[in-house]
Amino acid sequence: MTGSQLTDAEFAEVRDRLEIRALVDSYAFCVDSRKHERTAELFTPDGELRIFERGNPVAVRERIGQAEIVTAMEGLSRYEFTIHFVGNHRSEINGDEATGETYCVANHVRNVDEGGGPDGRANYVMHVRYLDRYTRTAEGWKINQRHLMLEFTEDRPVTGP
Repeated sequence: MTGSQLTDAEFAEVRDRLEIRALVDSYAFCVDSRKHERTAELFTPDGELRIFERGNPVAVRERIGQAEIVTAMEGLSRYEFTIHFVGNHRSEINGDEATGETYCVANHVRNVDEGGGPDGRANYVMHVRYLDRYTRTAEGWKINQRHLMLEFTEDRPVTGP
């Protein structure tokens, strides 16, 4: 950045970074709002969602294409609700392609037989890193590949409303 004015290239980079971060935030919002179709539309038509567990180089689940991603999102209906808190995010932009890494704490509240709070509810907490590849499309930036890296989980009793 030079002085107080951005060059066209600097402005374009700032815009791209903001749009990619908005894409990452939209994913969390759409998942928590149970907007399954909208969540899938954040991916390219052939987008990939793969889930990895710490130390395992092979995906334990994978969904390819928007229809399969919708199905994966529908699976979250087994929870009363979810809250994804998106924290650190960084991205590297190279023209119409980019990569990114995002930290997320994903809360999944459900009824349990044991280990829940007074009303039998527990929060299954996932601590994840999303390793993403993004592609600029005519509709804006989309997720081309999302690797959900499950770092660790916790089960917590729910004691509130």
